[in-house]
Amino acid sequence: MKKTLLFLIFFASCAFAQSQDSYTSYFTGDSADVDVDPEFGVVLMGGAGENDAAMQWFLERANGGDVVVLRASGTDGYNDYMFTDLGVTVNSVETIVFNDAAAAADAYVIEQVQNAEAIWMAGGDQWNYVDYWKDNAIEDAINNLLNVRTGVVGGISAGMAVLGGSYFNAQNGTVYSDEMLSDPFNQYAELGHGDFLNAPFMENVVTDTHYDDPDRRGRHVGFLARIWADTGAYPKGIACDEYAAVCISEGGFAYCFGEAPEFNDYVYFVRPDCEGDVGPQVVAEGQPLTWNEGGQALKALRINATMDGSQYLDLNDWETHMGGEWFDWSVEAGMLNDAAGSGPDCAVDVQETEMIELSLYPNPAVDLVTLKSAPGALVEVFDAKGAIVIQTQANTERCLLQVSTLPTGLYTVVTAGARGTFVKQ
Repeated sequence: MKKTLLFLIFFASCAFAQSQDSYTSYFTGDSADVDVDPEFGVVLMGGAGENDAAMQWFLERANGGDVVVLRASGTDGYNDYMFTDLGVTVNSVETIVFNDAAAAADAYVIEQVQNAEAIWMAGGDQWNYVDYWKDNAIEDAINNLLNVRTGVVGGISAGMAVLGGSYFNAQNGTVYSDEMLSDPFNQYAELGHGDFLNAPFMENVVTDTHYDDPDRRGRHVGFLARIWADTGAYPKGIACDEYAAVCISEGGFAYCFGEAPEFNDYVYFVRPDCEGDVGPQVVAEGQPLTWNEGGQALKALRINATMDGSQYLDLNDWETHMGGEWFDWSVEAGMLNDAAGSGPDCAVDVQETEMIELSLYPNPAVDLVTLKSAPGALVEVFDAKGAIVIQTQANTERCLLQVSTLPTGLYTVVTAGARGTFVKQ
């Protein structure tokens, strides 16, 4: 009996690997699932190496739960690093290497991803991630963690690339800045919009990585132009130098981690200015991009990424920030221009307004959501993709919203200068 008990204790807290045709799993820690409440977060990392402080921020939001690392190549390099080296206690770290798309239908893989409090997506080829995870149970599990369980999801390099609401999928290989600027619709410029991962604060945002090596500003601007051309939405971009990282909190603050000022580690936040027509003047297949507006078409905020992550941008308005400097970017006939500049020339963002917090209850909700609103005020409910799912008019100061038919997920309610969110169970 004693020998059996010792064996069970060893098995429950150990490191082991298992391999199937479609995947390989490397497991470290306690194999018994724990029931804890994670904290929301999104972590974006540039690609040349992990920033320890940002990774600790990521692990802390797992709240002692289970971490799953998803990748399509490589082995167990993250296991000891996350489980032991960073000094943050988690129940387990499991790396699941997808050998092919069939792994996304494996019952064990699905269960492990569904039960994770934190999901990390390694570097590699982002087309594999799109090909293996899109429109299946893995996509659903990641979006559920982000929007229902409000846990933490992060990625480096290719893992960061797929976390934007719009994303470059690399189906035909990589694309370079000169190619995007000379023809934003060239054969390599394959993008997706709003149809994969739905991270809060990342709607109509396209990311880019390894921003300092090689110079990817031109292709990133081309991605922004494609969001405008393909969807008509106001485009935004987040990019990290190779050793920089962004940690996005539940309040929408994007904290920038790196090793500045010892090294030049930067994070970039790029958006159109707010005067006049904010879209490109020329964005068409086979033609060089032109996006000028007097040399101020795009406003790029460059923030020093520091060890303590104290410098940030508020993603609620894409203007309020601590630290950093603004640059004016523009494109004329496929040539990118970069000059010292100023912040956006507008009091209010094209899509975001400064709103007071709206009280919603119960939260989470099953059938009804109650809110206070001015009689006659328009009340709109948006899903995680930004689509309006309910539009009504408040008849009294106490408005009841029927939400029983809505799918589970995170929703935003906007009315009369106020905004709030609720979770539909």
